[in-house]
Amino acid sequence: MATQYFARPKLQFFGVSTTYVVRKIGLSDLRDALRLGWEDFQAIPTHAVVLCVIYPVIGLVLFRLVLGYSVLPLLFPLAAGFTLIGPFAGLGLYELSRRRERGEEAAAWHVTDVLRAPSFGAILELGALLLVLFGIWIAAADAIYVATFGNAPAASIPDFAKRVLTTPEGWSLIIVGCGVGFLFAVVALCVSVVSFPLMLDRHASAIDAVRTSLQAVKENAFVMAVWGLIVAVLLAVGSLPFFVGLAVVLPVLGHATWHLYRKVVEPDPNPPQEEPSPPIGHRYAADFPASLFPWSRER
Repeated sequence: MATQYFARPKLQFFGVSTTYVVRKIGLSDLRDALRLGWEDFQAIPTHAVVLCVIYPVIGLVLFRLVLGYSVLPLLFPLAAGFTLIGPFAGLGLYELSRRRERGEEAAAWHVTDVLRAPSFGAILELGALLLVLFGIWIAAADAIYVATFGNAPAASIPDFAKRVLTTPEGWSLIIVGCGVGFLFAVVALCVSVVSFPLMLDRHASAIDAVRTSLQAVKENAFVMAVWGLIVAVLLAVGSLPFFVGLAVVLPVLGHATWHLYRKVVEPDPNPPQEEPSPPIGHRYAADFPASLFPWSRER
């Protein structure tokens, strides 16, 4: 069957008529995006960035939450809420996949190149929107807990687990909380599934990127629903035990998101001319972690 394309109405951006063409994709494209994401993860040592940056932050947050029992009920909402800001947090990974796709050198320190993105201001705008959505979700989760158990804090971690897992009120909390969280996740998926890669790759306003993302979800509703399920399952698996698996899951999903964008949105037929970069040399597993420090190879 021939590939189907869906063009949005032309938009005006700084006086230039711009059209983003949305493709119809299938489940095989999701598998291919994940495969390419895995290949990027193997080729680029971005897991070191996750280990050095994400883990300390998670550790500090969890340490504070475990000691402060009054905010213990927000532990799961905070962890689950990462799916809301994940598309924004994955900017550096999109950039690394973009560079590798173009045959350019791609290493952990190149994540800072997102600061030179064509639509960096728009990226910050949409990122701020997702952060607001994340804050609303945390407030909603806290309100649901208070409505279920009142303002009395949990006495300890076992006490909190017992109240949530063995009482009718706890079961109600789980059902309502997951239902509300699902709605937040759907909103985040619809507005950001291809928005950030698009703004990183092309000159697009935040509104244009969101409209394109909504169009992509509309034309590929079932496939995007499966993609959202895949992301949720992988994040849940990666969080056990103690978030160790996120060192692999987060980079793979980030790289795969870039390749999903490439499959959903038709490339720019007239891309801007850029100076060629030197090709990527072959990388070997034995080069890690020395490959993180290129200046050591120049001597």
